[in-house]
Amino acid sequence: MVKLAPKSIWRNPVHFFAFGFGSGAAPLAPGTFGTIAAIPLYLLMQELNAYWYFSLIVITFLLGVYLCGKTAKDLGVHDHSGIVWDEFVGYWVTMWLAPTGWHYILIGFILFRLFDIWKPWPISWVDKKVHGGLGIMLDDVLAGIFAFAVLQGVSYFGLEWLSVNSIG
Repeated sequence: MVKLAPKSIWRNPVHFFAFGFGSGAAPLAPGTFGTIAAIPLYLLMQELNAYWYFSLIVITFLLGVYLCGKTAKDLGVHDHSGIVWDEFVGYWVTMWLAPTGWHYILIGFILFRLFDIWKPWPISWVDKKVHGGLGIMLDDVLAGIFAFAVLQGVSYFGLEWLSVNSIG
């Protein structure tokens, strides 16, 4: 069943941010659309040095705890599927220190979505046991950390091993 986004996301600035500037209002796969909406902001952030980028992650995480918690409370739903600010921050965690290039953006996107959907331990534990804005944010940040680690491995070992032409 397709869940319609509440009208408050267009009237309430807190809900608007929590719904990823409206990207979470997508009727299907709002988390995926939220992650896609995080990419243009990432393109602006990628030129920051590691310290400022990480500082921005911390700030947007703390802001997200408030935004997501308040929106969830207002809507009466613990983690409404349209709340995607957590996807924004999780993707940005994935992309911290990533090399530039569209292929890393795409691989980071795929890895983040994979870990966010799959939720291996301890992500699944946090998803079930930690509530409120912190819980909404923390499972996606952990998914971002897992995706970050894999993306850094891909970066370190290079993309050549992914190429069909390099086999043989």
